[in-house]
Amino acid sequence: LTRALAAELGPAGIRVNAINPGVIATKMTEVDVPIVGKFTKAVPLGRDGEVGEIADCALFLASDAASFVNGVNLPADGGFSAT
Repeated sequence: LTRALAAELGPAGIRVNAINPGVIATKMTEVDVPIVGKFTKAVPLGRDGEVGEIADCALFLASDAASFVNGVNLPADGGFSAT
């Protein structure tokens, strides 16, 4: 969907990108620590992400620094998707 919209809307100057977060430390993930812990153990960086780290990804993609970035799915998962 991201790539299709990027191709369709790019000519109008509209960039479409997505952030694919891994396990992020929130109140929701605190509820079931054993299950979340299994995912965390599989993350090469060995920890859960933080909300601010996902926000930083969004800020980058919305910034002029990413003006030539279009149609990407940015994994922000501590390397989980690489395993």
